[in-house]
Amino acid sequence: MKVERWVFTGLAIFLLVMTPIYWLSAHEIAGALALGLAGLMSVMIAGYVLAVGRRIDARPEDDKEAEVIDGAGTLGFFPPTSIWPFWCGVTVALICLGPPFGWWLSVLGVAVGVWAVCGWAFQFYRGEYAH
Repeated sequence: MKVERWVFTGLAIFLLVMTPIYWLSAHEIAGALALGLAGLMSVMIAGYVLAVGRRIDARPEDDKEAEVIDGAGTLGFFPPTSIWPFWCGVTVALICLGPPFGWWLSVLGVAVGVWAVCGWAFQFYRGEYAH
């Protein structure tokens, strides 16, 4: 996870250096706050990647001599078809449409979201692909 660590560390350094420069040159608090928070989020992600990278074994992506076949293997089980990602997308749309059109729409979106996430989590317990 060396590459990911360097990407997020570099991004964090850039954003945290540019935040005061932007604040002093533009005299705008919103942009400076956005840059600063993005920098802090990059620091958090870099720290997480560093911690996980120390815990796991080296991956083929970290080896300069690795071949494509070194990364082959089972990634997991995925259903051939599933309607639940569609309903989760409808959930996000309803929640995002709530503030401009009425908060009741967001409440409806949360209710649909609970149903959709439960359906997605338990899709292998019922129906055609039941285990």
